Amino acid sequence: MPTTPDPFDLMIFARVAETGSFSAAAERLGLPKSTVSRRITVLEAQLGERLLQRSTRRNFLTEMGQRILIPAEQIIHEVDAVMAVAEHRQVTPSGRLRVSVPGDLAAISLAPMLAEFSKAYGEIQLELDLSPRYVDVIADGFDLAIRIGGEAQDLRLTTRHLVDLGIGLYASPQYRDRAGQPDAPEALAHHDVLVLLADGVPVNWVLNKDAQSVAADMSGRRVCANSYELLFRMARSGAGITAMPDLFARPYLASGELVRILPAWSLAPAMVRAVFPSRQLMPRKTRVFLDALLGHLKPRPLRTAQPLPA
Repeated sequence: MPTTPDPFDLMIFARVAETGSFSAAAERLGLPKSTVSRRITVLEAQLGERLLQRSTRRNFLTEMGQRILIPAEQIIHEVDAVMAVAEHRQVTPSGRLRVSVPGDLAAISLAPMLAEFSKAYGEIQLELDLSPRYVDVIADGFDLAIRIGGEAQDLRLTTRHLVDLGIGLYASPQYRDRAGQPDAPEALAHHDVLVLLADGVPVNWVLNKDAQSVAADMSGRRVCANSYELLFRMARSGAGITAMPDLFARPYLASGELVRILPAWSLAPAMVRAVFPSRQLMPRKTRVFLDALLGHLKPRPLRTAQPLPA
């Protein structure tokens, strides 16, 4: 009974049939002539029949060789098609890109970058998951997840540090003008403060300045929410003071819609990182997205609003 042949041997056979000689086929394949000859001999032994009649000038197909030539050529066509897809994806990133992103980060900071990315890479189908859960990147089929803060390391994933988000206190100019600018963390007890909830519990503020550290108790505050975006919008509307990443506040400081409160004081920074299945053989679609993230999140010089000419 014939044994199953190696598809690569069938490809070699098709090249020999195409070129008419072992030498020419070896040159096309980048193999030694002796290897081509040996693999054809192995293939014939597996199939139980000669495929080529050898001569000093040219090789001729036997009846069996003629019968298997078309299937052997089909293998070459399929391999060429696979290579064409791979080469295209290396040159032109394409395909579905599934990314898990914290909703607040996406809505407040990443939207402009995501819009530019979608325009620049028209062959990538960008699918964003903004749910607050920590997805299982591998089991749920994500190409990349963006995460804020620390967690236990998943050894199956590669981590890339993106940025450390500095966190400060912000309010609208209208609120500051109405309620005054606090001169010390202790003065926050007399201000309207918009507090982030985590698992239903207000997140206390620990403010740092040089070697000093002051804890501000956030329990009992009138306004709490589990959304940075909502607190951010309320602060812009004059509802009070909130803690938010400097990255979120940056464009609104420049436009004059927000002002920094207690500018010498800040909360502990939050690390933003990307996690993905492997750094080796990363699809180009994932690599260009990661590059776009790094370019958007890296610190930039802050431009403050300029006064209008008199």
